Amino acid sequence: MLQHLTNILKSNGLSVTEPRKKILELFLGSNGALDHAAIEKGADNLDRVTIYRTLQAFVERGIIHTIPTVDNSVKYALCKECGQGHHHDNHVHFICEKCGTTTCIEDVSVPQISLPGNYHIREKEMILKGECESCYEI
Repeated sequence: MLQHLTNILKSNGLSVTEPRKKILELFLGSNGALDHAAIEKGADNLDRVTIYRTLQAFVERGIIHTIPTVDNSVKYALCKECGQGHHHDNHVHFICEKCGTTTCIEDVSVPQISLPGNYHIREKEMILKGECESCYEI
């Protein structure tokens, strides 16, 4: 695992530090998106500034991407197809209104959108809300 963490950091042009390895390990061990509080809890003994700077570096390098939430905060998730600062996350994010989990739905793409005139799309996001498979009752 240690070599895998080191490879991800080095391949994205980041120096290998203990805080970066710790935070990256949290993402690799997570099944969904993480909010700042969960990252703080999992990265015990790291101060908020170090966590914030690490998250920013990971976003800038395409290791993680941000997901807006219903309360206008942000969650973070590992990028599967991104790298070198370019985000290509063209998938849907699902927010469970019962348990609050946010999940990347990798096999559902955000549809193509044609805009009139001189509009240029830089980024697309699609958020779906409802009940996840664990919370849904038939």
